Amino acid sequence: MGGTLLEKVEQHTRLAGHNRVAMLLFRLGDAQLFGINVFKVREVMRRPPLERMPGVHALLAGSCDYRGQTIPVIDLAAALGYPPLRDEASAHLMVTEFSRSVQGFLVADLQRMVQCDGDKLEAPSATLGFGARVNAVTRVDGALLAVVDVEQVLAGIDAAPAELSLQMQRLADAHMLAPRRVMVVDDSLIARRRLVELFKQMNIECVLAQDGREALERLHELAAADPAEGVKLVVSDIEMPRLDGYALTRAIREAPALCRLKVVLHSSLSGIFNEAMVKEVKADAFVAKFQPDLLAHAVLELLPAEALAD
Repeated sequence: MGGTLLEKVEQHTRLAGHNRVAMLLFRLGDAQLFGINVFKVREVMRRPPLERMPGVHALLAGSCDYRGQTIPVIDLAAALGYPPLRDEASAHLMVTEFSRSVQGFLVADLQRMVQCDGDKLEAPSATLGFGARVNAVTRVDGALLAVVDVEQVLAGIDAAPAELSLQMQRLADAHMLAPRRVMVVDDSLIARRRLVELFKQMNIECVLAQDGREALERLHELAAADPAEGVKLVVSDIEMPRLDGYALTRAIREAPALCRLKVVLHSSLSGIFNEAMVKEVKADAFVAKFQPDLLAHAVLELLPAEALAD
């Protein structure tokens, strides 16, 4: 499966940007199906030998050699409450690239690749019991599919910095000639809170949306109202239920009232397929999560203070 994965992903790439996402399906110990966006997956293979170090995080199964690079291996089954897979010789390793890093996840059983309609992805009800590490659910051939928030799993092990550096704060202060507003679009409450706090440090007000569909509706409302109440820049996640960031950007570019908006896609997705899609949908910039200084720099570049003065 690993040898043909990139070919399969490339075949699915043409549907990205039209609110369709390719998911790699797997199981963690029972019949429940889980999925991950294939844009995050480099390769899948049998579990290799693992080296272990004392005193590491409980979810770290160890490290392994991956094509000459030492990468951490996270026990995804343990992270979601299943029996650990670190000692299971039959386990598989899913090598992923996101959030500017490469890491492996242990899973019990790899399944197949499927296409999911973005408008059928929904935020999971708390009654389903998945917790914060599942950020969307849908149905595949009648079976419940839970989409794992691997960024949240990784962040629980190695948290990214949350504040601007002193140098970037000074640069932002130097550009503060007028108030400004941006729209923040992210299905993660934690991510929205972090971005609000980040933009507070830059004296930027935020208009919030939980997914691309809500953002698009709100943008049209703002465009039809007082121009002073509008926004000039959208900072959007890519992976979201109902309408993803690619499709949101495409819709903004196709709407006469919105097409001049600046769009920054802010996501853990990385790699050549994401780079191609960022250009395809005509986003103005891409910043990988979570890099406060780089995101702040992109915002300052796209919204120079003199262009915002009343």
